[in-house]
Formats: sequence, structure tokens, C-alpha cells
Amino acid sequence: QVQLVESGGGLVQAGGSLRLSCAASGRTFNNYAMGWFRQAPGKEREFVAAINSGGGNTKYADSVKGRFTISRDNAKNTVYLQMNSLKPEDTAVYYCAVRRYSDSSRYSSTYDTWGQGTQVTVSS
Repeated sequence: QVQLVESGGGLVQAGGSLRLSCAASGRTFNNYAMGWFRQAPGKEREFVAAINSGGGNTKYADSVKGRFTISRDNAKNTVYLQMNSLKPEDTAVYYCAVRRYSDSSRYSSTYDTWGQGTQVTVSS
């Protein structure tokens, strides 16, 4: 069973940057696609970005395309979300998730295990 721990959230001014990390336990991390999702107060959880097992294929929500970058280091069992040009509407709890397939997905229902989340707050 893979376990996920997110870190790197915090408070930042609009236009600033943050890098989220998601450390995974388990020897089979390299075989699985990973995703980042977020949930703002009063809203449903939404897709942010996803990456396949090898790291060569990525997907992004339109709202973050060109500002956020997902990457992974399989040697460190870690996936990252670099967030630049942050906006107040990016404020949310960010979750990483693992899916037991090598190809990535935008759909939260296809992910099996979730981290506890990390808060990102962007002030205007």
C-alpha cells in the first residue's frame, strides 16, 4: 500500500511561487501515475495536474496551464508541483494522489490513494 505525504504549502502573495512535494512510500512508486488535485472552501475537488509513471507525459487543467509544472523524481519517490504566478483563486487545499496504472488521468475517481493535503493561500 502506497502512502503519500504532501509538504510545501503556505501563504504567498499574488504573483509569487511555491513548490509542493509529495513523498510516497512503497517500492512500486515508479510504476504508477500521480496527480495533484485541489479543493477550495465550498467547492468540489478539482483536477490540477497529472503525470505518467515515467514522467514523460503530463496533463494540466486549463486554469493552471503555463503557470504550474508537475514533475517527478522516481529515485526519490517524490512528485512535485511547481506553482508560479499564483493568483488568489489558486487558494485551496492541495492533494496528491496515486493511480495504479502507468498512464495519467484527470479524473479523481480513478485514483486509489490520497495524501492528507497541504494548504496553499494566495493573498491579493
